[in-house]
Amino acid sequence: MTIIEDGTATGAAGGNATAHHELLMQEHSAHNYHPLPVVVAHAEGAWVTDVEGRRYLDCLAGYSALNFGHRHPALVAAAHRQLDRVTLTSRAFGSDQIGPFCAELAALVGKQLVLPMNTGAEAVESGLKVARKWGYEVKGVPPGRARIVVADGGFHGRTISIVSFSTDPDARGGFGPFTPGFDVVPYGDPDALSAAITPDTVAVLIEPVQGEAGVVVPPAGYLAAVREICDETGVLFVADEVQSGLGRTGHVLATRGAGTDADVYLLGKALGGGIVPLSAVVADSAVLGVLQPGQHGSTFGGNPLACAVGRAVVELLSDTGPEGMLARAAHLGDVLHGRLAGLVGDGVVAVRGCGLWAGVDIDPRLGSGRDVGEALVRRGVLVKDTHGSTIRLSPPLVITEAEVEFAVDALAGVLAELS
Repeated sequence: MTIIEDGTATGAAGGNATAHHELLMQEHSAHNYHPLPVVVAHAEGAWVTDVEGRRYLDCLAGYSALNFGHRHPALVAAAHRQLDRVTLTSRAFGSDQIGPFCAELAALVGKQLVLPMNTGAEAVESGLKVARKWGYEVKGVPPGRARIVVADGGFHGRTISIVSFSTDPDARGGFGPFTPGFDVVPYGDPDALSAAITPDTVAVLIEPVQGEAGVVVPPAGYLAAVREICDETGVLFVADEVQSGLGRTGHVLATRGAGTDADVYLLGKALGGGIVPLSAVVADSAVLGVLQPGQHGSTFGGNPLACAVGRAVVELLSDTGPEGMLARAAHLGDVLHGRLAGLVGDGVVAVRGCGLWAGVDIDPRLGSGRDVGEALVRRGVLVKDTHGSTIRLSPPLVITEAEVEFAVDALAGVLAELS
């Protein structure tokens, strides 16, 4: 079946099986999501199949959790092997997977230590705790006074501490009182960042590319300026690469792709290969070494199953050749952005992004991002809206060039349909 046939075969969303599953979700699942009218039953590579047998090109890839596609053979094989041996020991004991995983991830990132956790939000929370402890024990900030500078528009998760410094009213509304100790500055403005740092500041936490905000890429030189400011003031540069890291931008780390380095990297999503939750804080021993036994932990963090999958992820990313994941993301990102640029002025107001990652601002006169997402479902392509009339595309790195073309052609067709 060709790509066009795949797209045509999708038809309109709906049907008895779909309606049944949607009713179950409506009646028994908390309404904290508003999913598109697609109920996935099977997936492989860049494609998913719904309960009615219709196929869709997945151009969301689990918000980068599926960087290597659905059920990547190497990752599934690693999981199967480990399932037959041991899945969980807790950190009360060692396992034969956690040491190699930490060593291999540390080598990939170029740091000394790894703190394995589960979700991206856990990695961020862990990074905040580590930064505060480092501030008290190494920098010498008086107890209880540590502050962390964050950026407007950032998204780092949905725990109480994280939403405490969110500027998204949906994320914050109704969840106070909030955790103190955070100073919010405009994203991409090094002068504002510098002005916000005080003797009590222990860290700057930013995304090198703001994903939830609409794939917002900072001005050239911004990350280098953040690095310089942190060096001058003696604070940690903490980069949240939960979405941007592990190949999404054509680099292992988006921060490194911009030509600079952070003190602490927060990783998640793709680290678990789309199979298990796995996240990590990665830093040198001068930072992560502040943690001592009993001061921080996680029952499932660093479990053998997750570490086995994580090791296979690291191996996939270690291939720096022309056929490797990083090279694919860079090349196909050029194809994607080249095609999207051609839509500007024809229903698209602006396009942002890097690698296989794009935020597309639709002309609001044509409809909302949700409207465009629902129309794309009918053409066999899955994307997700973010704020207002913006949609984002983050297809898996295993997508082909022809499939990228198919996705953009579908978007062009939707824009023509709505005009």
